[in-house]
Amino acid sequence: MGALPVFRWRLAPDGYATRRQLRARGLRPGGQDVAAQLERPRRRRGPLVAYLYRVEKAKPVRPMTPAKWAALAKANAARRTCPTCGRDAGYVIPTSLGMCVTCAYPEECAA
Repeated sequence: MGALPVFRWRLAPDGYATRRQLRARGLRPGGQDVAAQLERPRRRRGPLVAYLYRVEKAKPVRPMTPAKWAALAKANAARRTCPTCGRDAGYVIPTSLGMCVTCAYPEECAA
């Protein structure tokens, strides 16, 4: 495979899309190789690079199965459950605290 075509930021021709742009259209790369790349120059560092895929080779996103929905719900519930008190906090526990706010700052929550 030769060198990839390189386009300047926001100047890619029609028919190319990033992963996010494909996903917004309900598509996925589907095993295809990167077709091109975008480069956004920066002053003191190397350029930002975004990889592009051909839209016509993209495949539809696979639908979520009931098992995938259940696994996602279980994972999200685990992120909301405080390891100290075991309660569902109602929000995602901050990794910086490692516990719910009530357990992290009991003196402030009691007032």
